[in-house]
Amino acid sequence: MQGLILAAGMGKRLKELTKNNTKCMIKVNGVALINRMLYQLENLHLSRIVIVIGYEGKKLANYINTLDIQTPICFINNPIYDKTNNIYSLALAKEYLLREDTLLLESDLIFEDSVLQAILEDPRDTLALVDKYESWMDGTCIKIGENDNIESFIPGKKFVFEDIPQYYKTVNIYKFSRYFSETQYIPFLDAYLKALGNNEYYEQVLRVITMLDNPGIKAKKLNGQLWYEIDDIQDLDIASSMFALDPDEKVSNIQMRYGGYWRYPALLDFCYLVNPYFPPQKLINEIKTNFETLITQYPSGIEVNSLLAAKNFGIHKEHVLVGNGAAELIKCLMEKLEGKTGFVCPTFEEYPNRYEKKNSIIYMPQNENLSYNADDIIKYFDGTGVNNLVLINPDNPSGNYISKADVVRLVKWCSSVNTGEGVRIIVDESFADFADEKNNSLINEEIINTYSGLVIIKSISKSYGIPGIRLGILVSSDEKLISMLKKEVAIWNINSFGEFYMQIEEKYKSDYMAALEKIKITRKKFIEELSKISGLRIIPSQANYIMVEIMNGMTAMELVKILLLKYNLFIKDLSKKIQIDDRQFIRIAVRNSEDNEKLVTALKEVFQ
Repeated sequence: MQGLILAAGMGKRLKELTKNNTKCMIKVNGVALINRMLYQLENLHLSRIVIVIGYEGKKLANYINTLDIQTPICFINNPIYDKTNNIYSLALAKEYLLREDTLLLESDLIFEDSVLQAILEDPRDTLALVDKYESWMDGTCIKIGENDNIESFIPGKKFVFEDIPQYYKTVNIYKFSRYFSETQYIPFLDAYLKALGNNEYYEQVLRVITMLDNPGIKAKKLNGQLWYEIDDIQDLDIASSMFALDPDEKVSNIQMRYGGYWRYPALLDFCYLVNPYFPPQKLINEIKTNFETLITQYPSGIEVNSLLAAKNFGIHKEHVLVGNGAAELIKCLMEKLEGKTGFVCPTFEEYPNRYEKKNSIIYMPQNENLSYNADDIIKYFDGTGVNNLVLINPDNPSGNYISKADVVRLVKWCSSVNTGEGVRIIVDESFADFADEKNNSLINEEIINTYSGLVIIKSISKSYGIPGIRLGILVSSDEKLISMLKKEVAIWNINSFGEFYMQIEEKYKSDYMAALEKIKITRKKFIEELSKISGLRIIPSQANYIMVEIMNGMTAMELVKILLLKYNLFIKDLSKKIQIDDRQFIRIAVRNSEDNEKLVTALKEVFQ
């Protein structure tokens, strides 16, 4: 068997990175794509490697000749690479296709060795390597029928989004037998070139062949093996984290992304916190139906969005500010606070990180579960002279919960201290809906009017499972504060999708309440299963996440690496948040039952 690499393209979408280099010379973690691919092919003991070059071809050939590749390499030049497409490049190499079986690859790919093993170890002689379609993928897709028969090739212009569940993406790695090339592919290639010219893709020939009664080519499905196609700088960035050579670097790169994990094949994210059972499909379909309007129209300004939020939460619009996620509101508020501010830790770091350390007073519970109640907070901060107090309830990451009655008692205490001036208390209710206690919110006109020093922040993104829309609210009867904060945010800080969501959200209240009940049941079962694993200690939680202490001597980062690198499961390392002796903690999001079971199974294997 021989290898055939198509490497004539210009890679225009990589802009300056391919100004003087062909795309396959782009480096991922310091290693050029062509280096990695050639050494992977070298290990297969092929008879030869044929490379079709074009743009910066001489430079590429000279570079390859400096590599220690023992397999014979043959270069074919495409002199009109800028006027043709890859069908012409492949046609230039057709004489080689007629000599022996061929492994065909495009040069802008990066993949782990198991990808090649998957196609080579399959006894079928002619295969198109494919993977289940994901939103990050671009290019030719196929539909597969029984016995891995390719029913049709779907070029980009024929892509139908409603058919995505049926689509597989071509990996752009093929195995052609000499017989297939001689009897089917080359004859159709010649006819296609003659009829339609050189500015086409070689997959179009396969598309025609699959219409035959016996096309001679099957689909080979990948099963979790890593690969990526690099077309632009974002692809390069993703690939750099996926294929980092050092495990610590790989984990760090993924952690530093803070989201966007849909671009990572098969990664299950137990780190970031959303509602797994909301929104319902009907709500999603309603947004889809209005997609064109929402994407082409300006959203309303701050006052209209305040009115929508006020309607949904039963308060006056003068008492609420809508934010681009709770994070925007936290930033605006914390930058306006003055004096000493008390924090109960460990907590959501966005609050203390937005405040001066010299004016921060930290309370860290010293008990086994890092738990606390209203009396503990009052006892600790009484007499400290704090001007502001931040409480997240349930807290993040501990899941510690204080009942509504006790939070109101804490708010009342705050209003009475500091010789009558009172302490401004910020209560973050982003996870309160997940608590067992019902109707526990302080977002109530009677409560906020009674305590003007009370500020409530709630992340709609987290509670309602819509983090991509980015919504949060800040509530207070201190209209001067609300007015000041409204001046700090942009007039269009909420996009049209967020506004439309608030417009329709009330219709789905019953679905939301049902989702909350479902997640509580799921959380209980998840905790029960985790508690059975020797080496883990589960901290009680009233949120949609669980804090866990590792008890077998393993560090949190070691466990994060094992789960990510071996199982494609991403959990939160709390080492930087909780530095008490050498205790090791992680945080695990509560996902749906199927996903939770995958994590439980992996943890049982790790701790067995």
